[in-house]
Amino acid sequence: MSALLFYQKRFPYITLTNLLIDSSPSYSHLIARLRGADLAEDDYGVYDGTSRGAETVTMRNLIKTLVLFLMLLMLSFSHAAIADDVEDGVASAEKGDFAAALQLLKPLAEQGDAQAQFNLGLMYFNGNGVAQDYKTAVKWYTLAAAQGVASAQYNLGLMFEEGNGVAQDYKTAVKWYTLAAEQGYAHAQNNLGNKLIDGQGVAQDYNAAFKWYTLAAEQGNAFAQYNLGLMYGNAQDYVKAHMWWNIAAIDGNSDALKNYDKAAKLMTPAQIAEAQEAASRCIKQNFKNCD
Repeated sequence: MSALLFYQKRFPYITLTNLLIDSSPSYSHLIARLRGADLAEDDYGVYDGTSRGAETVTMRNLIKTLVLFLMLLMLSFSHAAIADDVEDGVASAEKGDFAAALQLLKPLAEQGDAQAQFNLGLMYFNGNGVAQDYKTAVKWYTLAAAQGVASAQYNLGLMFEEGNGVAQDYKTAVKWYTLAAEQGYAHAQNNLGNKLIDGQGVAQDYNAAFKWYTLAAEQGNAFAQYNLGLMYGNAQDYVKAHMWWNIAAIDGNSDALKNYDKAAKLMTPAQIAEAQEAASRCIKQNFKNCD
């Protein structure tokens, strides 16, 4: 059974893409600043006819409200224009026009746009339109990750796991995998499961690993499906192992097909039929409630 005792270590770096996670700008800081100390949430200085001062406050507040509305409207248009520029930059990169992509994305990244920062990091990682530079890739991934871009958090985790552009640091890798995994990012959930299995950067915890593998597998991640098969195979539950390897193989994991065949040699015809039926049912259920 030793042939079954290994785990898929990582998912490849994701490709250059624009993964918009939040297209709505936050205006809370602007609202607070425009309201000022004399304009509370529910204070519009309603004029009751008894005070000229109240009328003045009312007019001032109305002007502030109008200014706020106009500024928010302008910001909304500005944000939409930035999102369009990011999309144009990514489209240029996908066409292989990396010079145009760099021209569009770099100014936006320098202005703090998280998606531009993430995609610029990918360009530096892959050496597309720029000299390959892992340290610079880490810089841009970090800026995007700090703004909550799950794909950047995942890629940053990989950089720390593999020691690309930074000193290898499993604990920091786990930190970034966890942040992305908690946002539902399947690749990060799978890799976090790997770290929990290996006890690298985090205390070894098979139950937690099973949890993260399951969450990723339910999203159709073939590596996580394969790893669930390994956990069941190592526990000698060959029906469920066969089921998950069957599903992972259909999803394109070649290693799963090899273990699928190995498991079948340890099973009765009835067990194989049960596993195949379970795999079919699991696929129909979009990988939910398969155990």
